[in-house]
Amino acid sequence: MSTTEVAKKNLTLKKQDGIAEVHIHVNKSNSYDLAFYKELNDAIDDIRFDSDIKVAILMSDMPKFFSAGADVNFLKSSDPRFKTQFCLFCNETLDKMARSPQIWIACLEGHTVGGGLEMALGCDLRFMGDKAGKIGLPEISLGVLAGTGGTQRLLRQVGHSKALDLNITGETLTPQEALEIHLVDRVFPQEEVREKTLEYARNIVNSATYAASNIKLSIMNGKEMPLNVAIRYEGELQNLLFRSNDAQEGLSAFLEKREPQWTGQ
Repeated sequence: MSTTEVAKKNLTLKKQDGIAEVHIHVNKSNSYDLAFYKELNDAIDDIRFDSDIKVAILMSDMPKFFSAGADVNFLKSSDPRFKTQFCLFCNETLDKMARSPQIWIACLEGHTVGGGLEMALGCDLRFMGDKAGKIGLPEISLGVLAGTGGTQRLLRQVGHSKALDLNITGETLTPQEALEIHLVDRVFPQEEVREKTLEYARNIVNSATYAASNIKLSIMNGKEMPLNVAIRYEGELQNLLFRSNDAQEGLSAFLEKREPQWTGQ
């Protein structure tokens, strides 16, 4: 499969072998404004419509930061109505990742705070380096709340009491502390985190990707439904999978005691 790369002012989108990489390079702390989020929104749309892409990784090209969140000068100079619409646009952009069939992974190699953590929470999985720095939501120190999903996505990730604690104290955590409360899913040695993330992504690409995408959608959409409705939704997705080529191949390979040859269909 060919490699493509599209570089914009604030990020670069790379695609190769079923994996998309979104590299953030806004500034040294990746403190962003609306222009960045418009580029991120476009990159997500590009990935969503590319059926060859099975996994997307959000990462930073800056050595010490994944992202410090929204630029405070940008927020200070904007009127309240604009800031409200900005937060809405950010949330709508991040929600696209949750509703996409691709698996989204945040590769966290530096400080991940404020809106940076909110971007990571928009992904399906978060992998962090053991010396990446701090992770948390310090927005209360500015007299505001984490308004691009920081209260709601964190709540769903770590539970209501811990989400409340982290939001009202503004406490930041170490990678290991974040792992202990399931804020991040894996912690790798710092020098290995990017390659380990890519290795994880390659394993997904080489697996039953049609099943993987439907598993994601079942979990991400189903968690917002009453249990009886979610179970029915799960059943409808399973019905689709039972009819797929990959399901026929998986069952045959199991019975024939051989490795399955997945096609993603």
